[in-house]
Amino acid sequence: MKERIESLLEKYWEGETSLAEEQELKSLLKSQSDFEKEKGFFGLMESYGQENPENLTMPKAKVRKINSQWLSWAASVAIFTASFVGWRVYEKNQEERQAYEEVMQAFALIQTNLAKGQEQMQVMNDMKYLNTTNQMFGTIKK
Repeated sequence: MKERIESLLEKYWEGETSLAEEQELKSLLKSQSDFEKEKGFFGLMESYGQENPENLTMPKAKVRKINSQWLSWAASVAIFTASFVGWRVYEKNQEERQAYEEVMQAFALIQTNLAKGQEQMQVMNDMKYLNTTNQMFGTIKK
């Protein structure tokens, strides 16, 4: 008989029993002294099925009123914090932009001075032909 109960329980837990097999399982469990957990489960299922939903009353939910004063303070703090963080990000971006512009101005100054230096070197480039007489006539030997 235990084997039959165990096989029916296995089929029941897998969801493969018919209504007749479930009734047989319930009657077999009532006649056995073992399987206390299963007896308790089926007993609860029977008592649950016998309850009338019309007699059930829903417990009243406790409505907790939120103090609007605290809510307005919390909203003010949140807005202030968000504004502060936004302002810090804006200032950081402005500092980065200013540093970039200063670096670009420094590069422009370097480029201007380099161009002036190259213009002054052009005069030296013109003087390189002064030594050509020695190349044309050769060096004078003493």
